[in-house]
Amino acid sequence: MEIKVTWQPQVATRFPELAICTGLIKDIHDEKENEPLRKLKRDVYAEVRAKYDIETLKDNPTVRAYRDFYWKLDIDPTKTRPSGEALLRRVLHGDELPNISTVVDAYNLASLKTIVPISGFDPDLLTMPFQVRFAKNGEAFTGIGMTKPMTLTDKTLVLTDAKQAVCIYPYRDSDATKMTLNSRKTLIIAYGAPGISNDYLKQAAESTLAYIRFVSGGTAETATVFSSKQQ
Repeated sequence: MEIKVTWQPQVATRFPELAICTGLIKDIHDEKENEPLRKLKRDVYAEVRAKYDIETLKDNPTVRAYRDFYWKLDIDPTKTRPSGEALLRRVLHGDELPNISTVVDAYNLASLKTIVPISGFDPDLLTMPFQVRFAKNGEAFTGIGMTKPMTLTDKTLVLTDAKQAVCIYPYRDSDATKMTLNSRKTLIIAYGAPGISNDYLKQAAESTLAYIRFVSGGTAETATVFSSKQQ
């Protein structure tokens, strides 16, 4: 599939250096759990627990960039945490990530390691192009695990395909386009913020694709950065 991303002019004007990075991997074999995933979890948990301290995490430059971005979107990041930070904090508190599937767990591990929010979608359920835009007042969105839709406002930043919002940028994915054990491809998206370089965003996406290949096989395409500055 050809991935296309457009930026609503209001978003590009307000955040002229915002970017996302996409990556597609095909011929995956997703399953509930396997030994490569267990090994990857052990390795990543040990690495981040040795690298980060829960008491000083808020001062990390990557954490700070996403928190500052949240404040600009009128979201309190101490109550609704950026997803990468939330996953990392869970592990630093001594807990483990919930086991969902090898693919989903792999991109969650990449997210907590890099602190970059990362989504995974079944591309067969998507309709190009993507757009990063502000929601419309009253727009409905049903996230993964939600029993009923929530109502968005025009302050909410979303990623949409041609039919619907697929993510509240950058912390809640849509139930309608989520990965399942029957998915044979996954499209991952690493979400940037002001202060996060395109190079770091691409590294996070490439790490995600490598993790998925390790636990579920597949053939990955090169990750691509789309910036609001390019619009």
